Amino acid sequence: MGENPAKNHYAKLNQGEENEMEIFGYKTQGCRKASCIAGYILSCGALLLLFYWKPEWSVWANCTRCSLEEADVFLLRTTDEFQIYSRKTATWISVKTLIKSRSDYPSTADEDSVFNKAIMKPSLQVKTIQVQKIHYVWDTHAKLFQKVGALEDHHTCSAIHAKFGSGLTCHEQNVRRVICGPNTIDVPVIPIWKLLIKEVLNPFYVFQLFSVCLWFAEDYMEYAIAIIVMSLLSISLTVYDLRQQSVKLHRLVESHNNTLVTVSRNKEGFQELESRHLVPGDMLVLKEGKTLLPCDAILISGQCIVNESMLTGESIPVTKTHLPQADNFKPWRMHCAEDYKKHVLFCGTEVIQTKADDRGVVKAVVLRTGFSTAKGDLVRSILYPKPMNFKLYRDAFRFLMCLIAFAAIGMIYTVCVFAVNGEETGEVVKKALDVITIAVPPALPAALTTGIIYTQRRLKKKGIFCISPQRINMCGQLNLICFDKTGTLTEDGLDLWGLLPSERNCFQDIHSFPADHSLPWGPLFKAMAVCHSLIVWEGKIQGDPLDVKMFEATNWVIDSSRHQIEGQGSTHATVVRPGPKASNGPVEGLIILHQFPFSSALQRMSVIAQEIGGEKQVFTKGAPEVIAMLCRAETVPLNFESKLLLYTAQGFRVIGLACKSLQAGKQPTDLTREDVESDLTFLGLLIMENRLKRETKPVLEELSAARIRSVMVTGDNIQTAVTVAKNAGMISPMDTVIIVEANKIPGSFSASITWKPLEENKTEDYGNLEDGSQTERRIGLALGSGQYHFAMNGKSYQIVAQHFRHLLPKLLLNGTVFARMSPGQKSSLVEEFQKLDYFVGMCGDGANDCGALKVAHAGISLSEQEASVASPFTSQTPSIACVPELIREGRAALVTSFCMFKYMALYSTIQYLGVLLLYWQLNSFGNYQFLFQDLAITTVIGVTMSFTGAYPKLVPYRPPSQLISPPLLLSVVLNILFSLSMQILGFLVVQKQPWYSKTDIHSACLSTHNLTENSSSVSSLGLYGVKEGYNEQIDNGYKSYENTTVWLLSTINCLIVALVFSKGKPFRQPIYTNYVFILVLIGQLGICLFLVFADIDGIYSMMDLVCTPTMWRISMMIMLAVTLAVSLLVEEAIIENRSLWLLLKKTFQYHSKSNYKKLQRVLEQDSAWPPLNETIFSDSVAISVEGNMGGHTNPTFDSNEDAL
Repeated sequence: MGENPAKNHYAKLNQGEENEMEIFGYKTQGCRKASCIAGYILSCGALLLLFYWKPEWSVWANCTRCSLEEADVFLLRTTDEFQIYSRKTATWISVKTLIKSRSDYPSTADEDSVFNKAIMKPSLQVKTIQVQKIHYVWDTHAKLFQKVGALEDHHTCSAIHAKFGSGLTCHEQNVRRVICGPNTIDVPVIPIWKLLIKEVLNPFYVFQLFSVCLWFAEDYMEYAIAIIVMSLLSISLTVYDLRQQSVKLHRLVESHNNTLVTVSRNKEGFQELESRHLVPGDMLVLKEGKTLLPCDAILISGQCIVNESMLTGESIPVTKTHLPQADNFKPWRMHCAEDYKKHVLFCGTEVIQTKADDRGVVKAVVLRTGFSTAKGDLVRSILYPKPMNFKLYRDAFRFLMCLIAFAAIGMIYTVCVFAVNGEETGEVVKKALDVITIAVPPALPAALTTGIIYTQRRLKKKGIFCISPQRINMCGQLNLICFDKTGTLTEDGLDLWGLLPSERNCFQDIHSFPADHSLPWGPLFKAMAVCHSLIVWEGKIQGDPLDVKMFEATNWVIDSSRHQIEGQGSTHATVVRPGPKASNGPVEGLIILHQFPFSSALQRMSVIAQEIGGEKQVFTKGAPEVIAMLCRAETVPLNFESKLLLYTAQGFRVIGLACKSLQAGKQPTDLTREDVESDLTFLGLLIMENRLKRETKPVLEELSAARIRSVMVTGDNIQTAVTVAKNAGMISPMDTVIIVEANKIPGSFSASITWKPLEENKTEDYGNLEDGSQTERRIGLALGSGQYHFAMNGKSYQIVAQHFRHLLPKLLLNGTVFARMSPGQKSSLVEEFQKLDYFVGMCGDGANDCGALKVAHAGISLSEQEASVASPFTSQTPSIACVPELIREGRAALVTSFCMFKYMALYSTIQYLGVLLLYWQLNSFGNYQFLFQDLAITTVIGVTMSFTGAYPKLVPYRPPSQLISPPLLLSVVLNILFSLSMQILGFLVVQKQPWYSKTDIHSACLSTHNLTENSSSVSSLGLYGVKEGYNEQIDNGYKSYENTTVWLLSTINCLIVALVFSKGKPFRQPIYTNYVFILVLIGQLGICLFLVFADIDGIYSMMDLVCTPTMWRISMMIMLAVTLAVSLLVEEAIIENRSLWLLLKKTFQYHSKSNYKKLQRVLEQDSAWPPLNETIFSDSVAISVEGNMGGHTNPTFDSNEDAL
C-alpha cells in the first residue's frame, strides 16, 4: 500500500529546503486499533515488532485517511531517494488560561504572526507536531503546518525596529513561550535501557535470537552460547559508543541552555530572566563583557565583536553592525542580501565586545530559539545525519536476499527429503529452519563492522578522525577532490610583498617589504592604519591575517579605551596611534567611527574614520576589480588592468584601496553603505604573497598519477588562483587555460558567455612573448589532445547555472579553477559534480567550506574547531597529505568489505552444501563439527582478515564499487562450483571404497588391521568398549564415512577460500604482512591436519568423526590441493587479471554508465568544443536556481549565499 496524495490529505513540510518532507493526515479508528491489538496478542508481539520496523504499515493498519486539519496522526515521508517514513502524533496546547481575561485579538505583537494564526477559536487551542526537534503548528488560515521558533521572514527592516524595538509585553511573551517551547538545545543523555532496547530490536539481532532459540532446541548449546556472548559484546560496545556520543553532545550544548539574560519589556522596562524563557521577538539587551549567546538575534542598535569559531572554524573576531532602519517593502533579509549575516548574532558564538551608539545600549531582537538556531541546526545535523546512498550497502541487502532465496530452496529440499522418509513433523520443521541459519551467516554484519573499526583505528593513528565510519568505504571510490586555496593548498598567513601607490591616475614606484625606510604619510598610509576590523583581545591584536599583516606594516598600535567623540558623547571607538617604532606622523591618532564589515558577496569592507580633531573620511579595501568600479574613473590608472594581471599572474594576492572625504554634519551611523562606497578616489594596490605549503605539490602529483582529478574552489582572484593551480601542478605548463566569463545583459533577461584563452590576456609587462601564430598553434595542439582547463569566477558560475544550464556539465568536465566562490556556490558546485556521477571529496579549512564539507561524499576538515563536527573527517595536521592517506585506507576498507562478503558467502554455501548432501542420508554435521567451523574457523578468520593494511601506492584505477560486478560474481560462482564438485566427489567416491559400510562405522579401520582371523577377534574384543561407548552417538545418526569425508573437506575448504580471497596488492598490502592472519591460518590448518591424521578415539568420538584408511585421508588431501591450485589459478589468471577484463570490455564494446564518462565520449567527437574567442547569448528565460544553489545543511547560518 502506497501513498496517493489526495486533496487536503497531503502537503509538504519545509518545501524547497534540504530537509523537505511529505506529510499525510490520518485519523485513528477504534475498530482498526482493536483488530491490531488482537493481532499483537495472537502473534506474540511479532506484528508489533513488524510495525516498529515499518511505521507506515502501523499507520495504514490503525488509521483511516483524512484531511490534515482533521488528522490526529501524521505519516511523514522524506522526499529523497530513500523515502523514509516516520509517524507523528498531534499534540494540543491550550492557551485559554493566558488569554481568557482578554478580549482584544490578536494576542501577539503582530497580526500576521504565525502565533496568532495558530490559535483556533473559540477553543483557544493550538495543534502542534514535533519533527526532528522542530515544532510545527497548524496555521488555521493557510491550512498547513508552519515552523515556529523563528521570527517570520516577511518583516521589513523598519517593521522589526517598530514592532519589536520596545520589546514584547509579558502577556505576548507567555503566549509565544507556550507555543514555541523552551529556548534550549536540549540533547538529553539517552538512558542505557532505551539504547539497549533499540539495538536489540535491530532486525539482525532478532534473526540472531531466532537462530539461538533454534540451536537451543537442537541442543547446539555451545555455539548458541558463543553467539550470545559475541552478540552481547557487540551490543555492549555499540551501546557504550552511542552513550558516549550522547554524553559528548549533551556536554557540548548544555552550557548554552541556562544563562541569565536581560530583556526589555514593553512598558515595563528591563527584566532579568533565564535564557530558556526567551521567545522570537524578545528584545535582548547585551551588556559589556563576554557573553555566550543563547539564541540567534538581529542586532538593532550598537555594534558587537563576536568570536564565531564554533560555527565557522575560524577564531577570527567578526564585527557585527546594527540592522539599518530602511523604509521599504522588501523583507529584511532580501534588503540586506548576503550581508544579512553581518547583523545577526548566532547562538553558541561569544560576544567579546559591545559598542553602544548614541542610543545608549546594545540591543538585539531574538530571531530564532532552540533547535531553529544556527547551533541547533548543527546539533540536529549530528542527531539526524543524511543517509548515505552507496552501491555497496544496496548490494549487501540484495546479497542477503539472494542468500535467503538460496535458503528457501534448501528448506523445500529438506522438507521433501525428510517427509518422504517419514520423519516427525517437529524434526522436519527444525531441520528446515536450520537451513536458514546455515545459509544466512549470523556473523556477517559483525565481520563487516570489524573491517571499518580497524580502518578507523589506523586513520586515528595517522591523525585523521572520523565521525561517520560508513563513509570510509566511500573514500575508496573518490575520483575528484575539491580543494580550498588559502590555508589548504597555500600557507595560512600572508606576507606583505609590496605597495603600489597611485596618484593622479598613474601608478608610482612600488614600495617593497620588508623596507628599509618607513611608508610615507598620506591617504594610503591612513587606509592601511584604519581599514580593518582588528581588535585587541587578550593583549594581542586579533583579526583577519591579511588585516594583521597590513596594520603591522604601519608600526602603529590600537588603543581600545573609551573616547569622547564629538556629537556622540563617551563611547567605545577603536583609536589607532603611532607606535614606538613608527616614524612621527603629523597626527596624534585616527579614530574608527563606523565599520561596514567585509562581505564575501560584495568583496569589500569600508570604515568611516577621522583624524583626532580632523575631518571624517571613508576608506575602502577589497577585490581590486570591485574597488576600481566604485572609484571615479579619472582616479583609476589607465594601465590598471595590465598591472593587476602582472601581479595576479605571478600568484600574488592583490587588494585595492580607495578613500573619499565626507561632508561635515552627517552622522556616520545614518549613512548607508551605498552612500559611503561611491565616488571614491583610487589609492593603490596592496600586494600580498601567499606561499604554497611544502606538501601541496607532491600530494597533487600523487593524486594526478592515480587519475584523481583536483579542482580548486576559492574565494580569491581568478588570476591568482590559476597561477597557484599552475605552481601546484593542477594545471601542467603545456595545458591551455580558458577563462569562461558570463555576464547578464543589462535591461534584459538574457545573458552572454565568452571563452577566452588566458594567453590573450597577457600584456607587454611580461616581455619576450611568443608570437601570435605560435600561441595559436600551441593552443590548437592542447585542445586537440584534450589538455585544456576551464577557469571561472562565482558570478559566471551563477549565470551559467541560471541561463546556460545545458553548458554547465560540459564546463565542469574540464573545470579546474573556480574563483571568487561564495560558501553557497561551493556547496552547489560539489552537488553539480555529484550529478555527473563523480565521487567527490572536499578538503577545506572549515571556514567557508562547512556546507561543501557536508555535501561531499567525503568532507575533510583541516580545522580542529567545533565546526569540524560538520565534516565526516578531520585532520589533526592542517595539511592535504591526509587526502591520499584517506583514499588509500578507503580503498583498502572497500576491498576488505568485498573479501569479507565473498568469504562469508562461500563459508555459508560450503556448510550449506555439506549439510544438504548429508540430509540426503538423513544425516547432518554434529554440534561440535558445526562449532568448530563456525567459531574456531570462521569467527577467527572474520576478525583477523581485516588486519591487512592499505597499500602505500595509489594505483590509477579504483576498486569495484558494487558487489554485483562480473569479476566478483564469477569468483563466487566458480568457487561454489569447485566446493560443490569436491564435496560431491568425496561423498560419492567414499561410498565406492572396498572398506565402506553403511551400518558398520568401524569397518574401515578393522579391515586394515584384519591380518588374521585371530587378530581380528582380538581387535574386535579390544574395540568392544569403544563400540559400546559409541552406541549413543550412532543413534543420533551423525557418525558416518560420508559425514567424516564431507566435514573434513568442507572445513579445510573454508581455509582455502580464506587464503584465496585475502587479496593483497594493488589496494592492500601483501597478505604475508598480516602476521596475525597468517599465524591463524597456519594454526587452523595444523589442527585440521591433526584431525585428519590423528585417529585418537577420544577426539574422534567428541567430533563425531570415524576412522578411515590412511590412503583415503591422503586422497582427501589431494582433492583439497587440487581445489586450492585451481582456485588460486582462476583468481590470479582470470578474476584479478585486469588486462583480460579490459579486453573483454573492448570486445563487447562495454562503456561506463557514469554521466561524466558519457559526456567525455560525446565531447571527444565534437570538434567545435570548446568554442574559443566566441560569445554565446542565451535566448531563454533564466532558470531559478536559488533553491538548489546553497546545498548547505546549516541553512540558518549560511543560506542565500549565492546571489552575487
